[in-house]
Amino acid sequence: MYEHQNTETIKKRMLDNAPNALDKREGSIIYDATACTAIELELMYAAVDFFIKNTFGDTADREFLIERALERGLHPHDATKAVVKGVFTPTDIDIPIGNRFSCNGINYAVLRKEQAGEYLLECEMVGTIGNKTNGMLIPIDYLNGLAMAKIKEVTIPAIDEEETEAFRKRYLASFNVQAFGGNIADYQAKMYAIAGVGGVKVYPVWNGGGTVKIVFCTTENKTPTSEFVRKVQEIVDPEPYRQQGVGTAPVGHYVTVQGTTDKTVNISMRVTMKDSFNLEDIKPQIKKAIEAYFTELNATWKDTQVVSSNEFSNIGLILRLSRIESRVLDITGVLDVEELKINGNNKNLELGANDLAKLGEITYG
Repeated sequence: MYEHQNTETIKKRMLDNAPNALDKREGSIIYDATACTAIELELMYAAVDFFIKNTFGDTADREFLIERALERGLHPHDATKAVVKGVFTPTDIDIPIGNRFSCNGINYAVLRKEQAGEYLLECEMVGTIGNKTNGMLIPIDYLNGLAMAKIKEVTIPAIDEEETEAFRKRYLASFNVQAFGGNIADYQAKMYAIAGVGGVKVYPVWNGGGTVKIVFCTTENKTPTSEFVRKVQEIVDPEPYRQQGVGTAPVGHYVTVQGTTDKTVNISMRVTMKDSFNLEDIKPQIKKAIEAYFTELNATWKDTQVVSSNEFSNIGLILRLSRIESRVLDITGVLDVEELKINGNNKNLELGANDLAKLGEITYG
């Protein structure tokens, strides 16, 4: 705002305001006095510019944005540790709690036993680096009788520290609706404050008065595991004390927490290749392109529920033939795509309101 207020500009303005009867030449008393003052005033303008910039949430640097957001009870999400499920062979082996394993240089410690041959392990490092969906677990300390150990799935995904622009967006969004006393905005705000929760839909009075259903996906826009759903349920409205206000839900609200549902989507098509290109070599790229489209689409799931003072609508994601076709046609070597079908139909597919798209089989005619 004040970047044009530099030393020379300020000094010239001061000299212009001085009476012409005074000697204003370089080296004169008035010239030297204004030169020193102009330097200090430039620093003052820079400080004022910095102050104004960091006064407003849409321009503040991270340090000052955090201070502004605290006034609304908001703070950037801290990085968390991933929890994965490990499968151990033989299944009757007893793994001590706290025992450490390594997977591709990332260490995990055993949290608890789930069932025979299955244990939950927590990553020792914070951040998404621990979100490994598979991989061999190598014991750091010798474990007698262990034949094999591997990661089966990510049970509770970790998140990295919330980036400044994502936090700024969340802070500014807090002014759009008033979260109060268990309204939809209140539930959304409390759910998004839980690490690992990426998208939320709220269904009030879904099973009678006082009932609320919350459906959510992870920060990776995937369906949460049953373990993660149980964890969120305990935070919002824990089982032993339903409706008693022990969790984040208000007194009297019976809250049911559920995860999104994976909808398997099978694709069939006939692909014509350009000369010197082979379809078998391109198939992995086709799969990757379609999966990328599904990932981008799933990221918009939370936006399919619109809540405002004059509108409440809730629809499902729509898989479009044209989008899939364009993704495949963008692949080098693909000349044409014909007879494209989704789950056997040559039309767009509208998913259920709580469904996420998951790629099944791709067949080629």
